[in-house]
Parts: sequence; structure tokens; C-alpha cells
Amino acid sequence: MPTYNLSQTFSSLKHPNFRLWFSGQIVSLIGTWMQATAQGYLVYELTGSPIMLGIVGFANGIPVWLFSLYAGIIADRISRKRLIMITQGSMMVLAFILAILTFTDAIQAWHIVIMALLLGTANAFDAPARQSFVVDMVPRDDLTNAIALNSSVFNLGTIIGPSVAGLVYAWLGPAWCFTINGASFIAVLIALARMRIAPRPPVLNTERSIKRNLTEGLRYAFGDKNIRVLLIMLTVSAVFGFGLLNLMPAWATHVLGGDVRTNGLLLSARGVGSLIGALMIAYLGARIVRGKLWTLGSLVMPVALIIFALVRTLPISLLMLVVIGWSLMSVMNLTNALIQTHIPDELRGRVMSVYILLFQGGFPIGALVAGYLAGITSEALTVFAFACVILVVAVAIQVRQPSIRDYN
Repeated sequence: MPTYNLSQTFSSLKHPNFRLWFSGQIVSLIGTWMQATAQGYLVYELTGSPIMLGIVGFANGIPVWLFSLYAGIIADRISRKRLIMITQGSMMVLAFILAILTFTDAIQAWHIVIMALLLGTANAFDAPARQSFVVDMVPRDDLTNAIALNSSVFNLGTIIGPSVAGLVYAWLGPAWCFTINGASFIAVLIALARMRIAPRPPVLNTERSIKRNLTEGLRYAFGDKNIRVLLIMLTVSAVFGFGLLNLMPAWATHVLGGDVRTNGLLLSARGVGSLIGALMIAYLGARIVRGKLWTLGSLVMPVALIIFALVRTLPISLLMLVVIGWSLMSVMNLTNALIQTHIPDELRGRVMSVYILLFQGGFPIGALVAGYLAGITSEALTVFAFACVILVVAVAIQVRQPSIRDYN
């Protein structure tokens, strides 16, 4: 029986470029989650409406549907490092503008909607490049580990960021959360500037039309039966799993009777579970049949959501959110790793743009629907209904394509 040691969990950190990326992301993503948490609670304070929470989440995702497939073509055509520096710099500027509006007491709900739309536009071009950039920093042998560690940093941000945001919001106000986020992008820009990335040979046929390049990526993504199933479950998880996160401010106050600090704890608990999932995948890497863990996550997720919808005590709610976070990360992260393992380099940016479109594009649709349903019914009924949809799809996949359990 093989033995493992802790160094295997962090094997991709032996590559200098990935170490720089890893350290810069730790700082930046804490700031990102501070802003996301403060922004959601500020909207709820300004309007008292769960529907408005859904509108903000939807505005953030509209650009993903509009631009992400074209962004995948750009990521296959130009330097991914340069593209990421442009998008991260744009996000920094937007964070500082939001801080200024809040410091001057000029902030209104429609400002936040517009800023969410602009931030979503920057993210639509950033995400395909960022997902594809991992393979520029590490060799294929460490790709699964690097993807998992990349996700672990993201989820470390979801643990620390919301908790710190709750404290800073209660002590100093939301403007300081936005300011800290703006400053945190400096770490990423410095890390990117210090990287030495080998020039990438052109992999995209620039003589082809944009339509033909898009079609080639879409045909590959949905032509492979295993990748197609992975993408279906990813979409369902994004819409009916991640889409519920926008309800956390309303859940914290209306369902649990808490405040902004309760909201931070709920989001952080989900982050703890996601971090556990990411580190587990980083530790196990390609040494297991990843399809089995993916299957487990897809089935555990709806069960944990049903329990979360039924309980009204904070400790059990936090525990269920840890489980939900683990299962969401298992589906999202392993979908990413399995797709990136099997796609050819010349299609990487375009296929990953499909991944981004379905994942980040599904989230705002779920947020809008969840906000609307919670506004006309209740938050608990909305979570229960979403969980049932996930359960039906997860069981159907296991019945119709059981071979996904052995996909590696």
C-alpha cells in the first residue's frame, strides 16, 4: 500500500512561478471575499430585500454569458500573464471607486449593481486566462495538485475574508472592507511582474473565424460523454448550490436572528469545508479514481442542503455549511482537474471558457431565482427546493452513466 507524506500535498509549490502566484493569491482573495461579504450585507442594509441580493448577483454574472467564450479565444491567442495583469488591475480600480462612494455616503443600491456589472466584465476575461494559466506555471504531472492548491487558496480566502469583513464592517464600516480589497490586488500584480514565464507558441489558428474557433471548443467540450456529464453537474451545482450563497445575509438575520458577524461566520463555515475538500484533492492528487470522490460530493451536497434548510440553530447550520462547502469543492475542483487533464493544449483556453461560462454564469442565475423565490415564499423553502433539484440530477447521472465513477 502506498505511503504519503505532507510534502505531496504541496508538491506544485516547488515551482517558483507557482509559489509567487500562490502567495499573491492568498492576500488578494482574502480582500476579494471581504468585499463580497461587505457588499452583500450593505445591499441588504440599504434595501432589506432578498430580491435585491439576487439582482446584484445576477448583474455580476451577466458579463460571463456575454464575454467568457470570446475571452477563451483571447486566452489562447495572447499572453495569459499580460491579460491577467490587465483584468486584476481593473478590479483594483473598481474596488477603490466603491470605497470612495461609500466613504462619502453617496453609495446607493444601484451603484452596487453597476459596480457588480463592471466587476463581472473584468472577471469574464480574467477567469478563462487564470484557469488556463496554471499549466503555464507547472508541468502536467503537478497539474491536479496545482489546481487543488489554487482552489485551497480561494477557499482560505472564503474562511478568513468573511470573518474579518464582519469584524471590520461592525467596527469601521463597509468602506474599509472595499479599501482593503483594492490594496490586496497589489500583491497579485507584484507576483505576476516577478514571474518568468516561457513564451508560449501560438496554438490558435488566427486565420479561422471567431465562430469556427468557438465551435471547435464547444464541440470538444460537449462531444466527450464524460466531460459532458461533468459540465452538466457543474452547471446544476452552480445554479442551485452556489446560487444560494447570495441568501446568506437574509439567512443570518431573518432565519437565525443574527447580524453581520453571523453572516461572516456562515460564509466562513462554507469556506472551511471547501478548504478541506481542496486540500484533500491536493493530497490525493491523481492517485485515486477521482470520479468516485466527484460522485460522493455530488450526492452529499443535496442531502446537506436539505438538513441546512430544516435546522434553525447556528452550530448545526455551521456544520452543514462545512459539509456543503466540501461537496461543492469536490464537484467544482475535480471537474476542473479532470477536464484539464484530458483536453489538448490548443483547446485549453476555449474549453475552460465553457467551464467558466457554465460555472460563473450559472451562479448569478441561481442567485436571481433564489432571491425571487425567497422574496415570495421563504428562504428555507427556497433552499429545500434547490436541494431537491440537485438530488434528482445527481441520482439521474449515477443511473444513466455509472461509468463516471471510474473516470480518472
